[in-house]
Amino acid sequence: MSYIQDKVIILTGSSSGIGEATALHLAKNGAKVVLAARSEEKLKNLSERINQEGGTSSYKATDVTKKEDVQALVDFTIKKFGRVDTLINSAGMMLFSMWDNAKVDEWETMIDLNIKGVLYGVAAVLPHMKKQGSGQIINVGSVAGHAIGEGHGVYSSTKYAVRAITESLRKEMSVKHNIQAALVSPGVIATNWQDTVTDKDVSSVLEELNKVAIDVEHVAKTIGFVVDHPADVMINDVIVTPTKQEW
Repeated sequence: MSYIQDKVIILTGSSSGIGEATALHLAKNGAKVVLAARSEEKLKNLSERINQEGGTSSYKATDVTKKEDVQALVDFTIKKFGRVDTLINSAGMMLFSMWDNAKVDEWETMIDLNIKGVLYGVAAVLPHMKKQGSGQIINVGSVAGHAIGEGHGVYSSTKYAVRAITESLRKEMSVKHNIQAALVSPGVIATNWQDTVTDKDVSSVLEELNKVAIDVEHVAKTIGFVVDHPADVMINDVIVTPTKQEW
């Protein structure tokens, strides 16, 4: 029996990377997916592909750093499908840099996207899930939220925050309101994430990590595994990394 079938699932950051791969995987397995990211053109193309392949999808351009955008996304989903079964917070940014280069603007970008974007999604779906008496919130963290390495202190800090948010949700919302809260923490994956890094001092760190990077589809399947459980069973903390990644 599939517990993915017919679930209404919102995926942030779904125009590329983990979000895109996860949307394709879930739609293939019968979910009704609502795609969200800033690029409307990319969302439209992905939605059309899903629908042409026999899946069910819709989309709404969304900037998760704006709480009004995230609320509009959830309202759109409720109007379109009548419910929200699962929220997958996969929007995020990984900008490695050394402390002494003080990339403050990049720190703020990661805080806004990686932390506030998650919080805005949680705030928007909780009232609906409480009313339904069930729901799933799956936050995409990182192995960097479990271990800290050279050049990613601030990024790790944001992912430690996501880890704390998820565990707090589990203790308050899962136990009291049957709303599952899960964390999926990927290791290094092959998504060209290093192209956004501006600090040249971390180039050697990036090179070493990319030697062992795994395909994003492995993360998508892991998220699908977490989704594919009944309301009384929760897989709440999963790490998926390359076999040869040291941390």
